[in-house]
Amino acid sequence: MTIKQLQQTVDNWINTTGIRYFNPLTNTAILMEEVGEVARIMARQYGEQSFKKSDEGINLADEMADVLFVLVCLANQTGVDLTQAFEKNLAKKTIRDTDRHRNNQKLK
Repeated sequence: MTIKQLQQTVDNWINTTGIRYFNPLTNTAILMEEVGEVARIMARQYGEQSFKKSDEGINLADEMADVLFVLVCLANQTGVDLTQAFEKNLAKKTIRDTDRHRNNQKLK
């Protein structure tokens, strides 16, 4: 699935199953909540925190997909073409960081 197809799929789902988009401020709050859930899993699975009984059944991939879904909702609501935005962003990073990481002694 391309990013464009992803944006269209989410839009179709929202306008049928989801009825309508939540307003952008609500979706921003939901995005922060979903990112927090990813952070919680990362802290327990890869960090030093231990899992609690209530953490049973958590799924990192599912939580990452939740983040992506809400991010796509926000892009659709604000008229952002994520394919174009990502291509521009990657070009910016490539120009800015061409030698930066290669010359970073901490990465060797």
